[in-house]
Amino acid sequence: MDRIDKQILTLLQENAGISNQELADKVALSPSPCLRRVKQLEETGIIQKQVALLSAEKLGLQLTVLVLVGIADHSTESMALFEKSIQKLSEVNQCYLITGQSADYLLKVIVPDLNAYQTFLLKKLTCIKGVNTVQSSFVLHPVVDKTALPLDHL
Repeated sequence: MDRIDKQILTLLQENAGISNQELADKVALSPSPCLRRVKQLEETGIIQKQVALLSAEKLGLQLTVLVLVGIADHSTESMALFEKSIQKLSEVNQCYLITGQSADYLLKVIVPDLNAYQTFLLKKLTCIKGVNTVQSSFVLHPVVDKTALPLDHL
């Protein structure tokens, strides 16, 4: 990974829809070598995929909730069951197995409103076998909300 690869990654994180010609111009390469570099970054798995980022607010998704979930039984089977179940819930935007808390998982849940969250909580999340505790924190205002990874260490 060299300086040009880092520039390419930075630009693609800002706008994955940039044309190859524009990307090549910005990194001072001709289009063919630029495209080869992008393909190489994809083949090595550094670029996993390109997606469209949607506006939750414009889609009526007004409430973001950070949820700590504790599992009663920490067996491999119970944890796998929870993880398989949680992956099926469209409201769950992110799920992390964590340590250093009284909970086992941290979820980022995005829903239209408080009523939708209550339905999610009572009819979906707490119905998953093994869920023991749930603590919800409601996001008032996002201070940092980005998708770009830091590349300064490269």
